Amino acid sequence: MLAITDICHIVESGFPAFKCDCIETSPGLLQIKVYEPCSGRVELLLNGVSPEHLVTIRDISNFIGELRTEISAGRRAFAG
Repeated sequence: MLAITDICHIVESGFPAFKCDCIETSPGLLQIKVYEPCSGRVELLLNGVSPEHLVTIRDISNFIGELRTEISAGRRAFAG
């Protein structure tokens, strides 16, 4: 299993158009916040994310892909 700091570093680098903060909020749980760097508008906020299944780089990459899909779906919902 990867260290929490390594997982956060990889997740934070997965959103080049946004700013991403990944922090350990309590032992073994993460908070992931993806937001626009200029306006600060939050695109995605997840609390209580367990890194239990983020064991490999591929797992983390797949997770980032799912988060990107969620952000994209949210934007389409507000577009009308």
